[in-house]
Amino acid sequence: MSNTVQIKVPDIGDFKEVEVIEVLVAVGDTIKPEQSLITVESDKASMEIPASQGGVVKSINVKVGDKVAEGTVVLEVEAAASGAAAAAPAAKEAPKAAEAP
Repeated sequence: MSNTVQIKVPDIGDFKEVEVIEVLVAVGDTIKPEQSLITVESDKASMEIPASQGGVVKSINVKVGDKVAEGTVVLEVEAAASGAAAAAPAAKEAPKAAEAP
């Protein structure tokens, strides 16, 4: 089941928009929650925008030089499997171990 999630720029404080100065991931990368995705710069400071969720990067919607504001979609990820889905392969392996003796 496909579960594509958009990751957006969070609250960036008093700035209306900031410039993307670095993209830290590529399409196909597997990312973790809180991993830095892009670096943005205002007239006062630079900051990294973290992932709100882990998964596999499907598309990147910004590039170096773009101006982004709060709510701008940075990228889309195929969300990581949920706990129930991740447990299913382990359940399939357990009977094999039991059949071995």
